[in-house]
Formats: sequence, C-alpha cells, structure tokens
Amino acid sequence: MIHKEKYTYQDFLEIIKALRAPDGCPWDREQTHDSLRPCMLEEAYEFLSSVRIWEETGSADNMCEELGDLLLQIVMHSEIAGEEGLFTMEDVVDEISRKMVRRHPHVFGTTEVSGVSDVLNNWDDIKKKEKEGKTWIETPLREIPTEHPSLTRASKVLKKVHKVYEPILDYEASLDKLGESIEALKKQGKEISPEELEKEMGKMLMELSAIAAEKKIYTEQLLIDCVEETIKKYES
Repeated sequence: MIHKEKYTYQDFLEIIKALRAPDGCPWDREQTHDSLRPCMLEEAYEFLSSVRIWEETGSADNMCEELGDLLLQIVMHSEIAGEEGLFTMEDVVDEISRKMVRRHPHVFGTTEVSGVSDVLNNWDDIKKKEKEGKTWIETPLREIPTEHPSLTRASKVLKKVHKVYEPILDYEASLDKLGESIEALKKQGKEISPEELEKEMGKMLMELSAIAAEKKIYTEQLLIDCVEETIKKYES
C-alpha cells in the first residue's frame, strides 16, 4: 500500500493507524486530543483561506489539499479515541449520518416544509430535544463553546438570549447605543482613560455583534475580508 496510483478512504485510515503504531512515527504517536487542538483550529482557517483562493483564482487545488488536512485531524482524533476505548471513526460516521437523517425529516421522513425558515426551525427544535439530559450542558448559553472566536461567540450568545430569555435584538436600538458610545468617546476626547476607552469599545463591539446576529452577518469573515481589502490597498 506504500505506493498506489489512487488511494482510498480506507487506505487513509490504515495509514493513520500505521503512523500511530508502536513502530510508527514518533511525533504522531505522542499526539493527544489536547495537543492537536491548535492544529484543528489552524487547519480550519487554512481551509477558509483556500475558499478565498479558489474564488480569486479559479484553482481548487488548495481547497482539496486543505480538506485533506482537516480530514487528517478528524481521523487522528478518532484513532486516538479508538486507542482509548472511547469511539472509532466508524462511530463518528455513524453518528453524523444518524444526525443528518434525524434533522432532515422533510427529506428522510414525512414532515412537510414550505421553505428554508421551516427547515431551520425544525433543525433547532430537533437539536433542542437531542441536547436534553446532556450532562455537560449547564444552560442554553453555556452550550455555546468558549473556544469560538469572540465576535462569533458574542453574536451567538446574543441570538440565544433573544430566543430563550428576552427579545433584545433591535437594529435601531443598537444604532442608538453605538451613537451613545461614540458621543461618550468624543466628549472625553484624548484625555479618556484606558479603562473607560475599553469599556466603551466593549459596548460598541457587543452592539455590532447584536446587529450581526439580527441581520445574519458572519462578523469573523466580514472582518477578515475588510483586513484583506486593507492589505490589498497598500500592497497594490
């Protein structure tokens, strides 16, 4: 299997097993779920970069490569979990397949939908039922991982508050609060203390996140694109 004209998914699983074997690669053998966390995050961002490259150049080669790197992370975690007696890659595939079938009753069942909004509402309702009794979920807000990028997490938390606790998403109200923070900064001018500046900037970021949550804007990608435009402006 060392040299093949075309490798298969099963070949890849065997390659990872070989890397993790006692006589395999020293680096791969010493990896753990914890040590691989930065790798998973890095590969996810590199895939997002590959999508941009594809849109700009029309070449999908980088996208294909980065998806492979993401798959490597998934299979590595699954292989480690298998060694620990937790679950296998087969269990992962089985679980996600069952989830897709459960959450698409309009495709794999008899539920009727009239549009995307019905699909999303059904998804949320089914997801809520699935989460019931899960011991690691303390509250609706704590089910949003702290590992999310801060802008993404802020929008998700505010959206969840709006849906579960009280209606707080209001475009006009957010604009007013942004204006209040801007006026507070102008009033204090350059003499503003670092603490007060941070406080007002925090308020502004939360209001921008509220607008993003209400208008379904992905703030992380938005800021990435804006930074890229700035780079192009000065490097062109």
